[in-house]
Amino acid sequence: MPEVIFKFNKEKNLWNIWDTCNFKSEWSDDLTKGIPPELILLCKGKKFKDVKDKLKKYQKKMHSSKLIPVVAKAFDESWKSINDEFFKRLEKIMKKPFCCDKITAYLTSVGRCPYNYKKEDAYFFVQLFNGIPNAMKTSGHEIMHIQFHNTYWPQIEKQIGKEKTADLKEALTVLLNLEFKDLWLVKDEGYDLHQKLREFIEKQWKKEPDFDVLLEKCVGYFKGD
Repeated sequence: MPEVIFKFNKEKNLWNIWDTCNFKSEWSDDLTKGIPPELILLCKGKKFKDVKDKLKKYQKKMHSSKLIPVVAKAFDESWKSINDEFFKRLEKIMKKPFCCDKITAYLTSVGRCPYNYKKEDAYFFVQLFNGIPNAMKTSGHEIMHIQFHNTYWPQIEKQIGKEKTADLKEALTVLLNLEFKDLWLVKDEGYDLHQKLREFIEKQWKKEPDFDVLLEKCVGYFKGD
């Protein structure tokens, strides 16, 4: 089975803080929630290399916390308890072997959890302060994104374009509530923008739980068929 390794990397966290302060999302205006205004001011509109040292100094106390490795270990052990069952279900539902042998989950002190889907360096971020159930749910959410990018994205993008494919990738995580929720006990809410699409996906999945058929229906949904 694929392996997910949870760890805290100071450099990765600094980058994610900076990137979140500068990232513009069409789906949410709330990405910087919880980030101190002075930190946003430090990062916004600046290059990472130019603010890295100041950012490192600002985060020094938090980064030296002895609680962080304890949390990382708790996340790692918690995921190990559901790892095999999760990937077994994911491969059955998405009808493809999982794309990577190993994924790294980096703990981060901000709420935004981006990911890298490239097989040679697949990783995602998971929020440090949200507790074990939410960390497990976020992990499942991001891993599903990684799998979608490496399996179905190219063929779907040819049919409906990049923007709509990104919307579909995000909305498909509603399946986590239908097929995986017992593994982490909390609901994947999704973005407000995708709620109608998530409702459509849920309805179609309950009618016919076949991922290929579901994708065909979703393409038709976007095309207005």
